[in-house]
Amino acid sequence: MQAKKRYLLVSLGACLLLIAYLGGLQIGEFQHQHQHLYKDSQSQNLHRQHWPQWINPLSTYLDGDEHEEDDPRLHQQHPSPRERREIRNNVYKSRKCRMDTCFDFSLCQRGFKVYIYPLQKGEKVSESYQKITTAIEESRFYTTDPSRACLFVLSIDTLDRDQLSFQYVHNVKTKIQSLPMWNNGRNHLIFNLYSGTWPDYTEELGFDIGEAILAKASIDMDNFRPNFDVSIPLFSKDHPQKGGQKGYLTFNNVPPSRKYVLVFKGKRYLTGIGSETRNALYHVHNGDDIILLTTCKHGKDWEKHKDARCDRDNEEYSKFDYQELLHNSSFCLVPRGRRLGSFRFLEALQAACIPVLLSNGWELPFSEIIDWSKAAVIGDERLLLQIPSITRSVDHDKILALRQQTQFLWDAYFSSVAKIVLTTLEIIHDRIHSHIARNKIMWNSLPGGLYILPQFSTNSEDFPFYYSLLGKSPSQEFTAVIQAVTPFQSQSQPIVKLIIAVAKSKYCAQIIVLWNCDKPLPLKNKWPSTVVPITVIEGERKTMNGRFFPYDVILTDAILSLDEDTVLSTNEVDYAFIVWHSFPDRIVGYPARSHYWDSSKGRWGYTSKWTNEYSMVLTGAAFYHRYYHYLYTHYLPASLLSMVDQMANCEDILMNFLVSAVTKLPPIKVTQKKQYKETMMQQGSKTSRWADPDHFAQRQTCMNSFSSWFGFMPLLHSQMRLDPVLFKDQVSILRKKYRDIERL
Repeated sequence: MQAKKRYLLVSLGACLLLIAYLGGLQIGEFQHQHQHLYKDSQSQNLHRQHWPQWINPLSTYLDGDEHEEDDPRLHQQHPSPRERREIRNNVYKSRKCRMDTCFDFSLCQRGFKVYIYPLQKGEKVSESYQKITTAIEESRFYTTDPSRACLFVLSIDTLDRDQLSFQYVHNVKTKIQSLPMWNNGRNHLIFNLYSGTWPDYTEELGFDIGEAILAKASIDMDNFRPNFDVSIPLFSKDHPQKGGQKGYLTFNNVPPSRKYVLVFKGKRYLTGIGSETRNALYHVHNGDDIILLTTCKHGKDWEKHKDARCDRDNEEYSKFDYQELLHNSSFCLVPRGRRLGSFRFLEALQAACIPVLLSNGWELPFSEIIDWSKAAVIGDERLLLQIPSITRSVDHDKILALRQQTQFLWDAYFSSVAKIVLTTLEIIHDRIHSHIARNKIMWNSLPGGLYILPQFSTNSEDFPFYYSLLGKSPSQEFTAVIQAVTPFQSQSQPIVKLIIAVAKSKYCAQIIVLWNCDKPLPLKNKWPSTVVPITVIEGERKTMNGRFFPYDVILTDAILSLDEDTVLSTNEVDYAFIVWHSFPDRIVGYPARSHYWDSSKGRWGYTSKWTNEYSMVLTGAAFYHRYYHYLYTHYLPASLLSMVDQMANCEDILMNFLVSAVTKLPPIKVTQKKQYKETMMQQGSKTSRWADPDHFAQRQTCMNSFSSWFGFMPLLHSQMRLDPVLFKDQVSILRKKYRDIERL
């Protein structure tokens, strides 16, 4: 009996000791985890900090159910993505700037202007930084007067802050402290592509940015200040200044399948930051439709560090051409390199190869405005082995939509340094003027935020680009705007006939005459009597650009732009308006012209020869949306507008350039009408300027000046011509709706 009692007591003691031991392990692990989290939250210089799962933005293709239960803020309810971001912001609220705490809005009361400090004697900047400053100088935001500036940009090159780089600029701290308007960086914008150096590659720039806004590539979410900093893409020194190449999606193939499902070709880091994901890619590579190639052969001492796989990897790497893989795959893997971002991100966008992002913690470029779930797969480095099944599960419709969005984003925001810089400035502009900020529809659909001036309207329904998207149609009336430059002498003049013909249109709401003649304005009783009101604007903006000024009296969506000697019938006006109603974002009209490349002179040419192809519809007789008046006046630079005024020519060509650049589409010609001008002699013995050789030569010059500013030739050729139903068919004229058109 005593033996049994002793046995039970020993067993009970052993159990108690085991329970105490296990409990101690759990408590120790709990304390260790929370000490580690606390240390991470205090550190500002780690290259990569691991947020708790509830803070980290999750992949588009993950359920998002996993989260830390230890944080008391999550015990009541599962936080939304917006709440997660707010929690993350609050964690690091100390020493973090926001627009309301680190930006002086009073400097922007006279408008959003950007000043660049003059380059100091002996200072040099890299080619990439020169492109950035040039883009600002050529924008409508630039000012040479610091007293008018809202935002200041350094002349000091801060793009490469890798101390091992030959482009690293020393003593930046001392240089910026001497700037007259520095004020601890308030209202300053600093650009950076590379930060940190081997082996840590931290995000430290080597100087205190103070309260300056940071436009940075490869920025970590931990260090990113939401709604203050701007994440920009990493771009190479060869990235074009303006214009840029188009995306490579030329055909919307259905099904949109390519030879490969997923590809990658790049360096494999044997040690240090960036090595984990790339060293594991061989597990996913199958040599068939998933081609993930890495090489150890880079750097001077790669052979000293090579492992058992290097020779085999290098051999497989040399069998495939990178460009061939890029352009023949549905998805392109974009893993982190030594830093979070890489050149492959932009390369994949341009190639219409859907980026599969494996770079946890990377604040994606322009994430404040771009919905990347519509153009990329946001993966998780910890779930590399699931990537093949994720990409294979995307259906054909989704692949086509993602691919089309990559092309839009590439062309709208990334194809040139100028677009990257202007997007950065427009984001800051929207923060300052938040009451008229562009919405997500404007940023994420054609034509893109850079062509949308929110001062015109904050309502998407007021822009011609969103009618079909929103299920809206333009108004059923138009305003005729007639440019008058010759004296009013008799009722038989072309302008009188034109007013009468236009006023008879059932769609005409009003007629506006821009009286740009030096002779006195005719008496009211001299004007023809019409059922629609006639408004004469006299003496204002007597320039060629004045015809495209956004006058407040224009209330209709459609504008019919007319020269005073234009010859149109009421039927022709009505039909052209009906056609425009189906294409409200384009120029629709009668007089067609074309451009061509003159290889012998190495320049663009302008021709009025009658052919089956055209690229311009002149605004002497054309419909377009009234928004283009606002865009023409406030978007185009003063240099181009001054050129038009000095020549008294080319305003119609410039409008065609602008509309084609915005829409990426050609204008639309209606009917086969060749002659739309009155052929009578004007002003005594002088003939119309259309027959003047100098006038034609000027238009050749304009073509090249305009294309130079845009950075590319936006005009597109078309062979489409729209005629009325039964036009010139062998049927009775009584059966035709627009009978007069055939007789003319």
